[in-house]
Amino acid sequence: VQLQASGGGLVQAGGSLRLLCTASRNILGFNIMAWYRQAPGRARELVATINGRGATAYADFVKDRFAISRDITKNSVLLQMSSLIPEDTAIYYCNARFAYDEYWGQGTQVTVFS
Repeated sequence: VQLQASGGGLVQAGGSLRLLCTASRNILGFNIMAWYRQAPGRARELVATINGRGATAYADFVKDRFAISRDITKNSVLLQMSSLIPEDTAIYYCNARFAYDEYWGQGTQVTVFS
């Protein structure tokens, strides 16, 4: 299974970006898909999840600013990020899990400047 993440970039604080994660297989085969991020010098942290039923969950630090969704027809999961702040600067990783198997995308850099 391969996960291809894209959509990162450089954006001014207050702006928006949309990240896309495309899987090489039907995403309904995963129990859960998620976005994580890792800032320099910090541990990787969970940002948002979406499960097989489409239920979503968010870390407190992105609640009401980010939205995770999926497009089953395109085997994709999206992360719409709004009201970005410099603290959102990180490499964002797509993740997918099924039973005991876990897969990671290559990461996409998001840089927010003030």
